[in-house]
Amino acid sequence: MKKDLVAYFSASGVTAGLAKRLASAIGADVYEIRPAEPYTERDLDWTDPASRSSIEMKDKCYRPPIIDTDLPDAESYDRIFVGFPIWWYVAPTVVNTFLESLDLNGKTVIPFATSGSSGMGDTVKELIPSCKGAAVTSGKRFSARASDAELAEWAKGLETHIN
Repeated sequence: MKKDLVAYFSASGVTAGLAKRLASAIGADVYEIRPAEPYTERDLDWTDPASRSSIEMKDKCYRPPIIDTDLPDAESYDRIFVGFPIWWYVAPTVVNTFLESLDLNGKTVIPFATSGSSGMGDTVKELIPSCKGAAVTSGKRFSARASDAELAEWAKGLETHIN
C-alpha cells in the first residue's frame, strides 16, 4: 500500500485549506512548509517590484530559508504531493527550498496549485531540478472551491499515470 504525504506552502490560507482536504480525501499525512520569516501582506504585494515576493521570484536561484526542525522523513512515503499558490506562473521558491531539503530518490512528486486564474505555466519545468532522483508528474491547478470528490478523483486517477 502506498503511503502519501501532502506538503504545502500557503501564504494566505487558501492552499492550506485545499491541501488539508486533499490529505483527508486520500488518507495522507500533512506537512506545512513554513518559511523561516513568514510573509506579510506587504511582502506578498505582487504589484510592488520592491516587495519580498517580487524580489525572490526574480532570482530563480534564491532559496528562502524554511523552518526545517520537523522535516518529514521522505523515506516513509511513496508519493509526495506538493501544494502552493501560483506566483509568476510557477511555484514560490520556498517550495524549491523544501524539495531540495529532502532525499527524493525513487519518490513521485505530484505538484498541485491554487490560483484565481493562472495556470500551471512553467511550474513543473521549474521544480524538476529541485526533485533529484524523483519522478515528477504534470500536476494540476485547482480553484479554492474544488470539491473533496474532485480532489480524491484526481489523486485516484494518478495511479494509472505513474510508473
